[in-house]
Amino acid sequence: MQFLVSWTIKPEHRDAATARFVETGGLPPEGAKMLGRWHFAGSREGFLIAESDDAVALSKWTYAWSDLLSFRIVPIVDDEGFKSVLGG
Repeated sequence: MQFLVSWTIKPEHRDAATARFVETGGLPPEGAKMLGRWHFAGSREGFLIAESDDAVALSKWTYAWSDLLSFRIVPIVDDEGFKSVLGG
């Protein structure tokens, strides 16, 4: 299953979030795969596409950053998946 994970860095934690990202790379734990990550230039926001069948792995990944960032996680489907939703 694929997910759109968007985040906002809390303003007061910008420097700490930057330092942690440089140190760790923000990589996912076992059980979750990051397909790509994008940062909004000049802001404290961004998003990534993740793939996982393990809600616990995805939760561990975001929880490890939740002291510095706020997250929104949305399941997503591609065109083929959406055709199935439409009955095609």
